[in-house]
Amino acid sequence: MRIYELGEGTPEVAVVGSVHGDEPCGERAIERFVAGEPSVERPVKLVVANEEALDAGVRYLDEDLNRAFPGDPKAESHEGRLAHDLVRELRGKTVLSLHSTQSYAEPFALVDEVDAVSRAICPHLPMEYLVETGPFSTGRLIDHAHTIEVECGLQGSEEAATNAYWILRAFLSATGVLPAPVEGDVEPPLSLHRRDENEVTVFRLLDQIPKNPAEEYRIFVDNFQRVAPGDTVAAADGDAYSADDEFYPVLLSAHGYEDVFGYAADRLGTLA
Repeated sequence: MRIYELGEGTPEVAVVGSVHGDEPCGERAIERFVAGEPSVERPVKLVVANEEALDAGVRYLDEDLNRAFPGDPKAESHEGRLAHDLVRELRGKTVLSLHSTQSYAEPFALVDEVDAVSRAICPHLPMEYLVETGPFSTGRLIDHAHTIEVECGLQGSEEAATNAYWILRAFLSATGVLPAPVEGDVEPPLSLHRRDENEVTVFRLLDQIPKNPAEEYRIFVDNFQRVAPGDTVAAADGDAYSADDEFYPVLLSAHGYEDVFGYAADRLGTLA
């Protein structure tokens, strides 16, 4: 675990990158930000979490770190011990955790539940979707620290690393670590601007979409777009899965997870 602290005093804000070793965008965003020697108005802690998995180029060494929280200092697994240490470093802080995914190219955020902090911060982040994970947050950092988790783009892509940097800056502006952007500042890529600059659409996870073992998987619907009853959602070796009820897919992909295609969600409304 690599830690940077900027500013004077005890940080109440933190950024975490590369909880998963095959998601380098968070580390790259943090290193780019620190290399710029920024002047901060509040202290901030920045953490590159799973350095060993990053060096090995794998998601994790022993177990998924983002399913291992709150961890145990005496755990047999590397990630079990690391989870305990990371929770200790983040206790009492408002946290941004930077991730990437195989399912969706544009950034979106996840929280345990929408509360006053996420209502205040998320409309200032350059993304249009926010997902409540609810019962599916068990073992994740968002269940054990006050965390906004952001999927910054496609895993391993340059776009995800660029997105992560601008999301980091937007989060630090929203939390008072950086000053608010002024006219003439460098603008983030246009792809990071929401279609509606005033609203973030909120979803809540309802259920997992199971996936049977197969040689070939296919997806027929788009994430965050309404699926009607009877629509064909996915197929495993030609065996199709159809929707029984209306839902909105989240984190749906052919190969992102071993035993599920992704999640079915409900659309709750918007944050302004």
